[in-house]
Amino acid sequence: MMAKKPPKPAPRRIFQERLKITALPLYFEGFLLVKRSDYQEYEHYWTELRGTTLFFYTDKKSTVYVGKLDIIDLVCLTGQNSTEKNCAKFTLVLPKEEVHLKTENTESGEEWRGFILTVTELSVPQHVSLLPGQVIRLHEVLEREKKRRTETDQLPVMPVEKEKEPIQGYADALNPLPECFYAVSRKEATEMLEKNPSLGNMILRPGSDSKNYSITIRQEIEMPRIKHFKVICTGKNYTIELEKPVTLPNLFSVIDYFVKETRGNLRPFIYSADDNFADMIAARVKQLAQLLWEEALRLFPLFCCFGFVHLKIPS
Repeated sequence: MMAKKPPKPAPRRIFQERLKITALPLYFEGFLLVKRSDYQEYEHYWTELRGTTLFFYTDKKSTVYVGKLDIIDLVCLTGQNSTEKNCAKFTLVLPKEEVHLKTENTESGEEWRGFILTVTELSVPQHVSLLPGQVIRLHEVLEREKKRRTETDQLPVMPVEKEKEPIQGYADALNPLPECFYAVSRKEATEMLEKNPSLGNMILRPGSDSKNYSITIRQEIEMPRIKHFKVICTGKNYTIELEKPVTLPNLFSVIDYFVKETRGNLRPFIYSADDNFADMIAARVKQLAQLLWEEALRLFPLFCCFGFVHLKIPS
């Protein structure tokens, strides 16, 4: 039996929606049967590998994922013997769980193994059976992932809190933190969103009581509007104070909730290295221009005295 053709990419609109929601580059996609620790049976998902995260969709046309799995801390990938024909099974062994995956055919299984190992080990595996063209794709993805991680490592921390005292209790309670968390005030969060709309429109910040949290968003429906939502720590969970309160297990889920409920219109505010570099260049250019102008004003009388400046007076 001939192997199935590789799945066609999602239409452009769906691709753009998913990119906006996940904010990660797409490396590979296809159908996967997934069995996590809390599943009794395999669940069928259209799956995307973006960065080092697997995003699960109910079908190929869905724009909002129903689940995701971060595999950056993958311990190992083990194969399983399958009694089913034209089927590949393997297990992702992670620090806190084991996830069983099954593909529709063996060729697809080799591709998934190749891409997962490439982005987690940052090297192209030698023990996968792939065609030359597929191996070339792995090398391309490897370079893209290395570049992405380098840029991520270089992201600066917002400097607005350097002059302030650390907020009591947040060092332990917020470990780890979503990337859009900044230890800023309500006013500072508003200013950040208004001055840098291209970086995102949602900030997670400490609450006014320094115990809980708040989310500041900037929406442009008819005109730009700033809104603030309280996020209350309730034991091990977090409750968003809405008309109908929503309780979630962690702060990452809180951010995901706002993204999903607005179909990607709300995006985490992430201050990137590129934006910081551009700001520094613009400031430096402005500073040099000011110095040149001051120097020109200082030397102008000398130019006039020595005849270097000729004024043409109209008759």
